[in-house]
Order: sequence, then structure tokens, then C-alpha cells
Amino acid sequence: MKVLVTGGSSGLGAAVVAAVAKAGGTPYVIDRQPPAGDVPWVECDLADTRAAEAATVTLAERAGDLHGVVTAAGTDVPGRLADVPAETWERVVTVDLLATAAVVRAALPWLERSHGTVVTVASTLGVKAVSDATAYCAAKFGVVGFTRALAAELAGTVGVTLLVPGGMRTAFFDGRDERYRPGADAALNDPADVAAAVLFALNQPAGCAVRELVVCAERESSYP
Repeated sequence: MKVLVTGGSSGLGAAVVAAVAKAGGTPYVIDRQPPAGDVPWVECDLADTRAAEAATVTLAERAGDLHGVVTAAGTDVPGRLADVPAETWERVVTVDLLATAAVVRAALPWLERSHGTVVTVASTLGVKAVSDATAYCAAKFGVVGFTRALAAELAGTVGVTLLVPGGMRTAFFDGRDERYRPGADAALNDPADVAAAVLFALNQPAGCAVRELVVCAERESSYP
């Protein structure tokens, strides 16, 4: 199984890369930083969606075929709408939503040939909105809508799974103002556990699709 993972150098993406490799598959990574180990990758800032498309094609051609795409790359800069610079706000939406669509679009010819599977990564904040997260919520609500429409569009040709993860113990919260960081007692998941759910979706046989997965800590406060 050959799987393209965006954001595969850290966080959930790195956990998915490790899970695919452990299962005997071959991961391919698009990221700004190199992934761990000897993993084929292309350096790319996903805020440039045309570059994201080109990176996807490059890796797909290198792989020869693709059985899965996991859009794990994500970013956020929390703050009130009036306080977050426009360029920063729009970058969050571009990386989290527009690049998701760009990568999937570019990978479709290979996925259609293999009857592969797309796993998009939304968030519990893609189904429940909170203050000071307008860019992130806009993007992740968009991923939810995009993925549900994509599933209808590709039914019978490509499997489509929407992953809705809760907070995880990753570097995602690093560098934030203290008020936007999880507290010491926050309920956060191990990204390896979420990656196991991704692998479950990728391993479904043709014709059987896991449409949506919510994976969060039992005491996750942002879901439902």
C-alpha cells in the first residue's frame, strides 16, 4: 500500500507515516520539513496550492501508483478576528482547506486507477465553533463540507473518509499564547491511536467505505 501523507513530518502526519510503514506499506510525504527515516518526500509550503498540486504529482509519479491520500497537514493561529493579520488568517484557511482540495484533486487520477481511499482531516472544531478560532473553524467546517460532497461525487470510484479528531499530544500547540494552550490536565489523545483509525479506513476493501470517524479523548470538551 502506497500512501501520500501531507504534514507527514510531525504530529498526526508522522504517526500515520509510522503506522503505514509498520503495516508494510510505503508512505510518501509532502511537508516543509524532512520526515523521520528514509521516507520519500517533497518539500512544499502548502500555502502555495499550485506547488501542492505539483508536489502531489511528483510523488505519485515516483510511486507509480497510490492507494491512499491522508491530508494531515494543518496550522492555526488563534486570536480574535480583528487582531489576527489578514495574511495570517488567510494562510490558515489555505493550508487547512484549499491545500486539502488541491492535493486530492491532483491525486485523483492515481486513486481512481487503484480504487484508493482519501482520508481528510477535519477537527472537532469543524463541527463545533469556538471563539478566537474563526480561521481554523472556517477551514475545518469547510473540510467537513468538502469531504461529504467529495464522498457523494466519487462514490463507486474512490473511497472517502472524513476524520474528525479531537486534541492530540503534538507540537500543534507550541508557540501559542498561554491562554490558547491546553492546560496540564487537558484530555488529549496519543496521535498513534488516531493514526490507527486512519489505517483502519485505508484498509477497507473496495466497495466498503468508512465515511466518518470521530476519534477523541473520552473527556474531549469540544465534542459533541
